[in-house]
Amino acid sequence: MGKRIVLCKQVSNLVYVSGHGPNEADGSLVLVGAIGRDLTVEQGYHAAQKVGLNLLASLRAYLGTLDRVVDIVKVLGWVQCFDGFVDTPAVMHGFSDLMIQIFGERGKHARSAIGTNALPNNMSVEVECIVRVG
Repeated sequence: MGKRIVLCKQVSNLVYVSGHGPNEADGSLVLVGAIGRDLTVEQGYHAAQKVGLNLLASLRAYLGTLDRVVDIVKVLGWVQCFDGFVDTPAVMHGFSDLMIQIFGERGKHARSAIGTNALPNNMSVEVECIVRVG
């Protein structure tokens, strides 16, 4: 049976990038567990940055270059945390800050940061996004 999902799917000038986690190049996960229990908010911030780098690597592999990125349109991030944790935006700033650092104004985006009690393989952060390309 083939792959059920693809990492990137383009419709017109929008590329939908599937959820990515904080994986190393060999596929192993780093910074796993719940933010606020197993990891600090600062570690969560770094996990979100790691996710951003992984997501951009998949986007570059799909597009051939990141020079085609017109702007980052929408970001949806999930943060594994415990009941009552309210700092999901602070964690997701790691992803957003990275996009702005790399793309400048083109990296600014609409964003949702959602807390959840579990993510696949105990990931601390998972992010998907929509990117406009030229």
